[in-house]
Amino acid sequence: MSLIVFPAIDLKQGKVVRLAEGDMDRATVYGDDPVAQALAFARAGAGYLHVVDLDGAFAGGSVNGEVVAAVVAGFPGHVQLGGGIRSRAAIERWFDLGVSRVVIGTAALKDPELVRAAARDFPGGIVVAVDARDGMVATAGWADVSDVSVVDMARRFEDAGVASLLFTDVGRDGLLKGVNIEATVDLARATDLPVIASGGVAGISDIHMLALHARAGIEGVITGRALYDGRLDLAAALSVAEAA
Repeated sequence: MSLIVFPAIDLKQGKVVRLAEGDMDRATVYGDDPVAQALAFARAGAGYLHVVDLDGAFAGGSVNGEVVAAVVAGFPGHVQLGGGIRSRAAIERWFDLGVSRVVIGTAALKDPELVRAAARDFPGGIVVAVDARDGMVATAGWADVSDVSVVDMARRFEDAGVASLLFTDVGRDGLLKGVNIEATVDLARATDLPVIASGGVAGISDIHMLALHARAGIEGVITGRALYDGRLDLAAALSVAEAA
């Protein structure tokens, strides 16, 4: 079982950015052509892409919709999309436009029945984002921290038919501190659902360590800043992941 590497394209005002710890005021702009970036990832061998509408995450609805649609149309592989997707209409719209998976975070905490119904009607298409600050679930673009633990949140959806959990250690996201391997593996072992790791990838060693735990339930890893800063070569990461 090989690890899926998801290069990340985070969108703010139509540009490719990366945030530090989910803070919109700490955004680094890496490009103004998201479609070109998606195609560059494809040329490096990526078959999957993780796209986030950051403005949408804070607004609670699609803000960079036209840009996302262009990326989906241009990228030859599978696109996983998150950011402000909190209604049935939004979920259906993105699947109609060709998104392979929809990531739901805030709505999963506040409207679990929405997730359950969508997971039933779109098999393999719904990913639940479990974003953590100190082990507790963070929502609304990570601006709010709930009183629900990460493991409790994950277990709520074990029988719902969701494709996987996307676990982000918010305190590491965009900081190149290294993935929180221990917490990610612990979550995978605590639930029957596959887990996608996110937040803090610093280099090829993170990919290697996660690949070693693929059989423990780690399905994939999302990486952004390490790619953009040149600390991680995507082709090399894909090779290490494939060897898992």
